[in-house]
Amino acid sequence: MKYNKKIFKAEFISRPNRFNAIVKLNEEEIKVHVPNTGRCREILVPGCEVFLREESNPTRKTKFDLISVYKEEKLISIDSQIPNKVVDEALRNKKIYGLEDYNNILREKTFGKSRFDFKLSTSEGNEYYLEVKGVTLEENKYAKFPDAKTERGTKHLLELVEAKKKGYGAGIFFLIQLEDVNKFSPNDIRDKEFGEALRFAKENGVDIFAYNCLVNEDEIKINNPVEIIL
Repeated sequence: MKYNKKIFKAEFISRPNRFNAIVKLNEEEIKVHVPNTGRCREILVPGCEVFLREESNPTRKTKFDLISVYKEEKLISIDSQIPNKVVDEALRNKKIYGLEDYNNILREKTFGKSRFDFKLSTSEGNEYYLEVKGVTLEENKYAKFPDAKTERGTKHLLELVEAKKKGYGAGIFFLIQLEDVNKFSPNDIRDKEFGEALRFAKENGVDIFAYNCLVNEDEIKINNPVEIIL
């Protein structure tokens, strides 16, 4: 998926709050928007190289979004708006193993008290709810989610179990927003309840997907499935 907007290289200085960061662009310190409310403390460190996407909305308070960051030699996408777009593209191009038969793709559909990212259906009328989570936390090629407690994420998992019990297909998709990863696990240290809910969902038939991505300065696309360790 191409960004189709101008991309600029900058140096990260600080993150005064979860919505904004201070960066140095062309020797000038400016405020930019961070489209990710997660901590990202392991990757957004002073002096690291980041990439900015220029936005044209005149009503915005900031001109740029901080969309990716280098962690040593690894380029990591941190844009939380990107995973759904990447998965949508992958679904339409039949790139996700096990979901190739679903040819009707709807976004943001409600089941119970949750709104899931996708509702899929086949020509035969089989329906499937899919929730997508973007993953940016990685160490030694091992990705984990979440990087901070997520009660909403746990709620989604329990609702997926209910969808499965009512005869629908149900799955959760972890899109790891970097390439150099070969394993994925729930981050029990940061959120024990989410890890327990993920294992409970698996025991009750909810599918779990984890894929890494190819990330460039101006593009991100789905790559390969990685090993899931629960």
